[in-house]
Amino acid sequence: MRSSVSPWALFTTFVSIALSGFGGTLPFARRVLVDRRAWLTPEEFTETLSLCQSLPGPNIVNMSIVVGARAAGWRGSMAAGVGLVGPPVIVVTTLGALYGRFGTMPEVRDALMGVGACACGLIGATAARMAEPLLRSRLRLAGPFIFAAFCAVALLRWPLPYVLFGLAPVSIAAAWSWKRRI
Repeated sequence: MRSSVSPWALFTTFVSIALSGFGGTLPFARRVLVDRRAWLTPEEFTETLSLCQSLPGPNIVNMSIVVGARAAGWRGSMAAGVGLVGPPVIVVTTLGALYGRFGTMPEVRDALMGVGACACGLIGATAARMAEPLLRSRLRLAGPFIFAAFCAVALLRWPLPYVLFGLAPVSIAAAWSWKRRI
């Protein structure tokens, strides 16, 4: 992370992330922070996201605070956090008032269904981009477990917790064994 990033640059960047990704900013955050601004490498983004998932609160808000602190100290954290949270508060308040007035119209319900489908696609695309480095380096190891999890949950309709608890010990043992051979 470059430490020469100004609080104003952090604020405007996170405002753009917040306004681009209403309801799902993680895909936009990755694109901006890694691809466009190059403030983080793909590995740093994944590591920072992992850290932020272990902290209480929304992951993307935690990420804005961590990225802001690394770039410009407490001022950077404040700028990034306010930039990420401020505009959506205004937008949500306005949309709530509009929905209260026009929410019963079929066109509004259909538009909201379309926005939900787009958000699902963006989350799937982000997951695929984040998994790409893992799959490139360890496809022989991870591939069978990914396939087994997909088949069990999507095709056989087994409950996800059971699948995770069943596959986790086996995949950990396989990774441990694979690492010992290297």
